[in-house]
Amino acid sequence: MNSKRVFDLLISADWEYDRDFVTLLEEAARRENLAVYSCWPEHLSATIQKVAAGENEFRVLFDRASSSSPEFLELQNLLKSRGAEILEPIEQIRWASDKATMHLEFISHGINTPYTIIISPYETSEGLSLSPDDLAPLGRPFFIKPANTTGGSLGVIYGAETLEDVRKARRLYPQDKYLLQKKVRPHEEQGKRFWFRGFCILGAVLCAWWDDQTHIYTELTPEEVNRFNLQPLFPIVERIGEVSRLRFFSTEIVRTEEGEFLSVDYVNESCDMRLQSRHFDGVPDPIVHRIVDCIAGYIKKNASGSPF
Repeated sequence: MNSKRVFDLLISADWEYDRDFVTLLEEAARRENLAVYSCWPEHLSATIQKVAAGENEFRVLFDRASSSSPEFLELQNLLKSRGAEILEPIEQIRWASDKATMHLEFISHGINTPYTIIISPYETSEGLSLSPDDLAPLGRPFFIKPANTTGGSLGVIYGAETLEDVRKARRLYPQDKYLLQKKVRPHEEQGKRFWFRGFCILGAVLCAWWDDQTHIYTELTPEEVNRFNLQPLFPIVERIGEVSRLRFFSTEIVRTEEGEFLSVDYVNESCDMRLQSRHFDGVPDPIVHRIVDCIAGYIKKNASGSPF
């Protein structure tokens, strides 16, 4: 009979561009003397079998796969039934990924957003009870965003002008709600567009410049935070974490020409962690390194050695 092996951390991943991130997380975990195991699609069946047979136990699952590859849900559910901690449970990701839900939650919790109109799915209401006057507060052009069809700006229309644009758009994903959103113009100063990406990882907040036109990140320094009065970024990201109840996500925040901070892309529940050193539009390497260190440190402090 094989003896049971207990691992502190299981990383499940299904995206080829996650390999650098997973490798860095493995290295960070080992620096903390944690036992770590990674599960890619080719390992899934064997991993499930070993857990089911009691050969392997995992204290924490860091799940990067279930939201995009449903076959990984069997592993998440199996580990959940055995008391493992899940980062993040699929039901929480599904709730937080609905842009219409998050818009209403943000508004009710005092997080500022652009002016937005939410419309019902085409499947449930083919008619559109909007007039040109209703669209007027959006300005021209405005955005059309599906509420649940996410990833890489999938389904987003950036230059909408008319009701006919709205009618056409909602037929693309007829089961989805849609958001009509006012286009936000960021403040510009010293060659910078005041558009930011905030990351929250297990309570730690990291922020970077993110250009919405080029998709290029630039590190945000403490000196810039003070010089440009950007301190409000950090509590906004913390508040979004409280509202979304996600422990690892990113969000986009704009400081407008009027000095207002607006959350414009509410919650990205599956953060793109490609390294800037390897991809021109990747996340600055120091931020990725801090994220993996936060995860490993959290597990070391809160999960390692804890019983199921």
